[in-house]
Amino acid sequence: MAFRSVSRLRHILRDANGPSSSWRGLGFTENRRSVTYMPRPGDGSPRAVTLIPGDGIGPLVTGAVQQVMEAMHAPVYFETYEVHGDMTTVPQEVIDSIRRNKVCLKGGLATPVGGGVSSLNVQLRKELDLYASLVNCFNLPGLPTRHENVDIVVVRENTEGEYSGLEHEVVPGVVESLKVMTKFCSERIAKYAFEYAYLNNRKKVTAVHKANIMKLADGLFLESCREVSTKYPGIKYNEIIVDNCCMQLVSKPEQFDVMVTPNLYGNLVANTAAGIAGGTGVMPGGNVGQDHAIFEQGASAGNVGNEKIVQQKKANPVALLLSSAMMLRHLQFPSFADRLETSVKRVIAEGKCMTKDLGGNSTTQEVVDEVIAKLD
Repeated sequence: MAFRSVSRLRHILRDANGPSSSWRGLGFTENRRSVTYMPRPGDGSPRAVTLIPGDGIGPLVTGAVQQVMEAMHAPVYFETYEVHGDMTTVPQEVIDSIRRNKVCLKGGLATPVGGGVSSLNVQLRKELDLYASLVNCFNLPGLPTRHENVDIVVVRENTEGEYSGLEHEVVPGVVESLKVMTKFCSERIAKYAFEYAYLNNRKKVTAVHKANIMKLADGLFLESCREVSTKYPGIKYNEIIVDNCCMQLVSKPEQFDVMVTPNLYGNLVANTAAGIAGGTGVMPGGNVGQDHAIFEQGASAGNVGNEKIVQQKKANPVALLLSSAMMLRHLQFPSFADRLETSVKRVIAEGKCMTKDLGGNSTTQEVVDEVIAKLD
């Protein structure tokens, strides 16, 4: 009896009327998807996200994200806090909110030049141990650039190096600044870069350094990268000196895949790659640690814009919209991330609604309205 039942099932599946009618005969719908993501109970509950609008264009672009999230009924809600770059420290209630929610979306925070005022961006990264900065620089269809086939991920160590902030005036007119590098932090950023490459089907990791001059500090970083690379035999590993790296970036950027860098080099490399691939206004990014993550515009140059852009309300929201798509994936809401990313790419590909930095004259709100109109 069991054998006849199996034979009968096979006969139905091979029915001459085709597979779709056979499945309908078994009671299945024609367009049913296979299971691609099996959430744990509770994964679909709305998540709280700490929101820091920031300075300059920050409130404009974070407001754009809020509008799009609401339009697509994304399962997130925001706890908003006012933080500005001229504050001496990040308010404790903001730190507590990020610790509680695990995730933050942030506009740009202005960092005063000189004067001994510490960067709040650096404070946040150190306080929450957001040791990895990730910036994805890639060509967007419809946005003309000098180079094609650019798809670079810059993984930057976020807590050490020149950004340690350990500097003092030894005697009047003589300042000493310490570049701190440890084996622990070098190993974990190298491991993160290789894990990212492995999980995202990337083929190569390039370590960027200046070990020919800073033989101990950058030498330690290279040593860590080499050790970690042996544990990922399927991923090609190579090294490049930072000055040669910048030259290669502007001449042949398509040769790079994932790049892992110490702190200062990563900032320079990420902004250079962003400029090559279409500008800082379209490059997403985030900062992540073991327990917390902050998503923001990927390249720091121009992340607060200028007063004229703010007054005209013509800030480009694309970078933060794509960063919020990264955030949705981080929160395990991949379908919402795909919808948002697809809509933004459609707007860019169409080319009718572009801000000034992309060759158009649209306002932030006009871009937002177009993104919402193209949501599936």
